Amino acid sequence: MLHFTATMIRRTQPVYGLLLGIWCVIVVWQVVEHGRIKEAARTALINRSRDITTTLEAVIQSQRRFGGLLFQERLESALKELVKSGELTSVALLNAAGEIVASAGTPIDIETKGTMRTGEHWDYKSVTLVNLVDLGASVAREGETNRPTIVLPRRDPASGSREGERPRLIGETRTNDVAATNPPAVAPIAVAGPASPPANDPAAVNRNEGGGPRERPPGRPRFGRPPWMSEEEYKSLAEKRGLHGLAIVMSTEAFLQTCAQDLWMRWIIGGFAGVSAVGLGFAWRNLVKSPELQMRLLRASELNTHLKEMNLAAAGLAHETRNPLNIIRGLAQMISKQKEAPTEVRSRSREIIDETDRVTAQLNEFINYSRPREVRRSSVSLGLVVGEVVRALNYDLEEKCIRLQMPEALPVIEADEQLLRQAIFNLLINAVQAVERGGGIEIAALKHNSHEVVLEIRDDGPGVPAE
Repeated sequence: MLHFTATMIRRTQPVYGLLLGIWCVIVVWQVVEHGRIKEAARTALINRSRDITTTLEAVIQSQRRFGGLLFQERLESALKELVKSGELTSVALLNAAGEIVASAGTPIDIETKGTMRTGEHWDYKSVTLVNLVDLGASVAREGETNRPTIVLPRRDPASGSREGERPRLIGETRTNDVAATNPPAVAPIAVAGPASPPANDPAAVNRNEGGGPRERPPGRPRFGRPPWMSEEEYKSLAEKRGLHGLAIVMSTEAFLQTCAQDLWMRWIIGGFAGVSAVGLGFAWRNLVKSPELQMRLLRASELNTHLKEMNLAAAGLAHETRNPLNIIRGLAQMISKQKEAPTEVRSRSREIIDETDRVTAQLNEFINYSRPREVRRSSVSLGLVVGEVVRALNYDLEEKCIRLQMPEALPVIEADEQLLRQAIFNLLINAVQAVERGGGIEIAALKHNSHEVVLEIRDDGPGVPAE
């Protein structure tokens, strides 16, 4: 048994190790694939944010006035419509110092998230991205200076002027007033023509006088500062309200859903791989165990055949031994019946009969054990069988003057005749040996139900001791 166990372990351990290694490789593969899918979903979200940034730049380009000025009311109105469109939840336009100039949607805490340094900040349900570029800067020709995009603040209802704007004279009307009255959905169109120069400008040339279009002095930008601002005010406003970047907050719900679905799929694949590995391990174990079991079964079959042969030989020997014992018993009975024989000889003859019966009973038990016979049922007359057994034991009954009572008519039953005869013989011989001289034995057959009969053999002997 120990050799079989050691052989089985030696054959199965390499296969178990191989299956475990393959399962580990599959698990690592699934982990790597999940990371790749997660990174792809993250990249797709970043790409969508870039598309939104491009859209914002187009919106800013469409809202500019005077080459680089934007009205905060109109810009924030357009930003709010963009926020309602989809994954975008918040947007904020930033100046060079990282302060919010205009925003729409949920307020963004730029300083807390630290996105001005990292460029992006991931939360559980959102991601904040900052694009540090000069949004909407005017594209200048060679030799000209770029003009930043400036967001004009909301008009103060009390004073009627904006930050950086000089007080308005009585009856004065400005271009931005006209633009502010336009509907928010319609972008104002900047007229790219030159402004009328002052009358005392010697460099100006009257187009009606045949001089053609006026030329700008070298180094002067195509669109200058607004006429109501001084140069210092314009520079201060550009520093505070100039656009140098934007921050957008996008929802990560689709990203999280994609990652969760992929993770569940990886778990399922890993689970199926584990179940497959365990199943293959059990299959290999049974495959290795099967030849060993077949060999053990063959050896057991050979041993069983050998034992059957020995049982047959022993049964034959016991049968051959029983015949001489019957002869010895018969001779001892004849000697014990002779009246002229000495008393001691007759006593020894009865002892020989008792010992012969004991050895014969043991031989019968050994024969029945070594060669069990199959039960063959047939219709048997219970009266005939009991009569044959009584005739066989007639000498013992007469010797002890035993009174035997049995019914005249016994029923016909279904049984194995030889086994039934042996059982009745054993019961009667036990009863004969148990009763005293002159005792009585009664045989009775009781009908238990319509299909069963109970056979009883009673005697008036002392019975079995209580111990």
